[in-house]
Amino acid sequence: MEEESFTDISLRPLDLLDIDAFMEWAADDKVAHFCTWEPYTSKEDGINFIRNIVLPHQWYRAICIDNRPIGSITVTPNSGSGDRCRGELGYVLAFKYWGKGIGTQAVKMVAETIFDELPHLERLEALVDVENLASQRVLEKAGFKREGVLRKYMIIKGSTRDMVIFSLLITDSKT
Repeated sequence: MEEESFTDISLRPLDLLDIDAFMEWAADDKVAHFCTWEPYTSKEDGINFIRNIVLPHQWYRAICIDNRPIGSITVTPNSGSGDRCRGELGYVLAFKYWGKGIGTQAVKMVAETIFDELPHLERLEALVDVENLASQRVLEKAGFKREGVLRKYMIIKGSTRDMVIFSLLITDSKT
């Protein structure tokens, strides 16, 4: 499939006014399939998520086309004294935008700026379900290195899953 090129992709904070757009992906079973969360079933739950999780989060952005959210991308820095140099990347995109290169563009946008925005980070990690081949391709196209499979690494929706770990180092982004 030929990927389209979107030049109007931007990242910005997600806020409560974005609840209708948020529900388009957060309530979709296909989108939530490889995620740790279940699809949202009420707008009230979505509002509470934005209020209690998104707004206080250090680095949570909406992936937008023409400033309209179509997904989200996060970097969650570790806070322990021994792992402060690492952060975890996560992203989700509304189903109708899958396969168009938007996820790859959003991850590249983060990779180009995150080490300047969060200067204590030296490593960005991403964990992907071993069966989520599309998300693995997104990371590879964005310059992340596949490091290996973490067997029986986490429980997702009641099932223990193997996860592929990818990383991008601050030194990778400078080349």
